[in-house]
Amino acid sequence: MDRFDDIPETALRWYREGKGAALATVVQTWGSAPRRVGSQLAISGEGEIAGSVSGGCVEGAVVAEALDAIDEGRPVMLEYGVSDGDAFAVGLACGGTIRVLVEPVGRVMPEALLDDLVLARASRVPVAYVTGMTAERRLEQDGHEARFRMDRSGFEEDGETFVAIHNPPLRLIIVGAVHIAQALVPMARIAGYDPLLIDPRESFGSAERFPGETILHDWPDEGVQAYGLDARTALVLLTHDPKLDDPALMQALRSEVFYIGALGSTRTHAKRVERLQAAGFSDAEIGRIHGPVGLNIGAAGPPEIAVSILAQMTQVLRQGA
Repeated sequence: MDRFDDIPETALRWYREGKGAALATVVQTWGSAPRRVGSQLAISGEGEIAGSVSGGCVEGAVVAEALDAIDEGRPVMLEYGVSDGDAFAVGLACGGTIRVLVEPVGRVMPEALLDDLVLARASRVPVAYVTGMTAERRLEQDGHEARFRMDRSGFEEDGETFVAIHNPPLRLIIVGAVHIAQALVPMARIAGYDPLLIDPRESFGSAERFPGETILHDWPDEGVQAYGLDARTALVLLTHDPKLDDPALMQALRSEVFYIGALGSTRTHAKRVERLQAAGFSDAEIGRIHGPVGLNIGAAGPPEIAVSILAQMTQVLRQGA
């Protein structure tokens, strides 16, 4: 995977290659900690790393502790404070403190359990990994609805049991393999999205223009229906052609996608609204569309428009704007 959040998958691969592996998870933070609770770092028995638990200030110490934990087959809870003097070096406004749980794969986190976690993630099934220094390690799909909805890991009330939320990876469906999409796709990948391009025009959606990407040459409504629309999916419509955009848009308006953006001027969007009203969509449904797409940052040219789109997607995802 060309992603930044495939940490469990990487740990499982290293373990199965015979290197040994551990997962380090941020379980608590105070102050201006650089990574949110639930962030992970995979460490191999050979000292390789993937992911992060801080802005780089404590990774070296975590790796050293993880290598010892792998050798000894025991979990370890680490706590680090970042002084105000050190904070500037890692881009923080002030100091912070983090707690990190390190779990060797195999003797602490069973291989079969990690395999089930990886399978759930691949199947887009939300799952909670329940763990801690003394807790029975297990996966649960029920009983954590609020955490799933807020995508928030954390300790339970007992202060000992930690629940790591693994929601399905974010997806971005782009209708229209246009110039903006060429800039948006790699940016979205860096931000942790799995992008999918849909465009029946093969000259637009070509491997030459989008090397290594998943491209469907279906009509957009068929493509989104086949791929699925859920609450971890964003849809961006870029063709500027109603016969391509509207069918996919109509499916999205009555789905759980967290973001819908449509390219076009204010005048173009007004005509879009008229078509949707005529098709029986309510004002509340139509109001979910961000059109013209993207934050108003004065973007000029496809790359800057792509930045504005990704920024707006992030705003909606994290703030519900």
